[in-house]
Amino acid sequence: MRIKMKFNIKAKQPDTVQNHEGANAYKLSPEMELYAAVVTAGLSDTFYEKGDTRIERIQALMLKNDPEYVAKLAVYARTAMYLRSVPLMLAVELAKAQSGNPVVAAAVRGVVKRADEITELLAYYQRANNRTDLKKLNKLSKQIQKGLATAFNMFDAYQFAKYNREAEITLRDALFLIHPKAKDEAQQLLFNKIASGTLVVPYTWETQLSAVGQINYGNAALKAAAVKRTWEELIDSGKIGYMALMRNLRNLLQANVSEAHIRKVCAYLSDEEAVANAKQFPFRFLAAYREIKLQESVHTSYILTSLEKAVLVSATNIKGFARSTKVLIACDVSGSMQMPVSAKSKVLMYDIGLMLGMLLHVRCEQVVTGMFGDNWKVINLPNRGILAHVEEYYKREGEVGYATNGYKIIKYLIANKIVMDKVFVFTDCQLWNTEDKGETIAQLWKKYTSIVPSAKLYLFDLAGHGHAPVDIQNDGVYLIAGWSDKVFDVLDAVEHGTDAVEKIKQVVL
Repeated sequence: MRIKMKFNIKAKQPDTVQNHEGANAYKLSPEMELYAAVVTAGLSDTFYEKGDTRIERIQALMLKNDPEYVAKLAVYARTAMYLRSVPLMLAVELAKAQSGNPVVAAAVRGVVKRADEITELLAYYQRANNRTDLKKLNKLSKQIQKGLATAFNMFDAYQFAKYNREAEITLRDALFLIHPKAKDEAQQLLFNKIASGTLVVPYTWETQLSAVGQINYGNAALKAAAVKRTWEELIDSGKIGYMALMRNLRNLLQANVSEAHIRKVCAYLSDEEAVANAKQFPFRFLAAYREIKLQESVHTSYILTSLEKAVLVSATNIKGFARSTKVLIACDVSGSMQMPVSAKSKVLMYDIGLMLGMLLHVRCEQVVTGMFGDNWKVINLPNRGILAHVEEYYKREGEVGYATNGYKIIKYLIANKIVMDKVFVFTDCQLWNTEDKGETIAQLWKKYTSIVPSAKLYLFDLAGHGHAPVDIQNDGVYLIAGWSDKVFDVLDAVEHGTDAVEKIKQVVL
């Protein structure tokens, strides 16, 4: 049999669209677009997109993707990117689109990592299926039910009691809806306690401080002493978690806990194992740093130093490059990046980019860093003090204006004949040319790689709007998305010949 081959065929041109600024951009594959949309979704409003619009776009994208890929993406978003709400939403939406498919149960098992996520998932299921009456939840998806039944077997009495709260759907409601089978007699007794409402209130920092607040001490001094004593007991008990400590650093200072207890807290915050187990977004450290920096205390500097150490520990897991590798790091500080990551957060989108940029900076030896808006500006800093560096950039963002002229980064390299092995851009990918000179980052990158053929461009998409300013199908251009330091695991995968989509496909359900 003869196999006919044609060589003289026209190469397929990449699909182009317009971004939110009206500039030409390149479409992503359905898998890549769903990945970027999911791992950058706080399900709150962004500069260009409302939270509900993001959900609708994710729902539509799911239908364009293989169900197994969607399930693996949900688990990846929960376990590698530390997201909570979006993975639960993905599991429920997958159940709606894939009734009876066992990948749904696998996704549910993979995304429920805390006892309260059982009820959170059911609450979203109720909303997604327009079932305002709890009784109507009896017609629960069999695969959702199967996955949650397994989840019930994962938690102990403390974990259930900690999250046994009054809400629209309680753990007791969930137990009666799911009908999980106890794995042994002890667990059956636990399920009986959930059913009868007799779970013992656990010892947590919330319950202990709440108890102090309910006592009438007669005067402010006695109450302050009781609060101080309670905080010190909590620190000594080791039963206050990493995130809770970070969020309560100001309260510890205001409670005037002893120097010994401050040192114990700081040692824990900067402990390598504790940092690894805490799985915190890098910007959480920045939020704590900013909060503490405002406090007038003899312990302020010591706590700030411990937070710097903690972030540095998290950076040690980032794969560095050879000493000879030349790197440029560019952070987008345009107007669209100055939106909070959620309604209650003071952390802005460009804070995330700055944090990730500075984490990468500390792992590179030959590096130029800078920021861009209307213009591109180099801001070189010592290779230390990650959080302090972010603050330095934060103070200076107005120096470059608020447009998204990312093309000027590449124009700078060409004009100055600078050879870079890798160019990293942390952005929402809404790049355009406000000066209307016809130059684009795509055109200039093509020109630059004709001069430096081995150069690589990495776009760190922090918003997930579904398109890129440069065609990522071409050699030498890669897109990575997300807010966690785990984006650097994807970077390492890219360095070894794969990409984000392939890394997600490696997730075991």
